[in-house]
Amino acid sequence: MRVFSVLLIAAATFIAASHAGVARAAAPNGQPIDGIRCDTMEGSVLHIHQHLTILDHGKAVAIPPDVGRPLVAGCLYWIHTHTPDGIIHIEAPNFKSFTLGELFDVWGEPLGRTDVAGAKTKKGERVAVWVDGRPYAGDPRKIDLTNHLDMTIEVGPPYVKPAPFTAWNGN
Repeated sequence: MRVFSVLLIAAATFIAASHAGVARAAAPNGQPIDGIRCDTMEGSVLHIHQHLTILDHGKAVAIPPDVGRPLVAGCLYWIHTHTPDGIIHIEAPNFKSFTLGELFDVWGEPLGRTDVAGAKTKKGERVAVWVDGRPYAGDPRKIDLTNHLDMTIEVGPPYVKPAPFTAWNGN
């Protein structure tokens, strides 16, 4: 029992230390976010998919499965993920435009000029955004999520033009 307690304290200390100084939004618990409801079933009027890759100085940042599916609420936001492959699902009960910023709000992660889901720029660096293989200079929060839109966000160098995403697998 003593060994278990020591391990539990060590794990809690590691988690707290690894998150120190990292501001995160509270995880959604089913409340509407940006006017997007969390319903018991996926909507069937609008059903489209997009792909997002985030690179932190050339290394992939995981986009987890079940973004938009809060465990405590037993519901599913109209914008969500199912798998850790970067495919975003929009399954809404009505026709509505969605933005990349709304996905990040549902995810509870930042999307800004210096911090993208915890990947942060260093002095003299920037965040580069690619939309369908072309550089995007606007606010990434305002990117309209259209069907099969392919987005890459690079936090820091090497700033390499991404290869197009093609693994839609029927999505």
